[in-house]
Amino acid sequence: MTQTPAKVSDELFGRLRAHLSPEQLVELTAAVALENFSARFNHAFGIEPDSSGE
Repeated sequence: MTQTPAKVSDELFGRLRAHLSPEQLVELTAAVALENFSARFNHAFGIEPDSSGE
């Protein structure tokens, strides 16, 4: 999903569907999308991860 263009194989989607409810799939997809957005945004501005451990 984080590739450009975004893609999720039918096989992976089927495996996820076997273990997650539709609501959980939406939540998982939203979490992945948010992390992807955050990583791309930070990269564009040269923001590095905080390595202080706090």
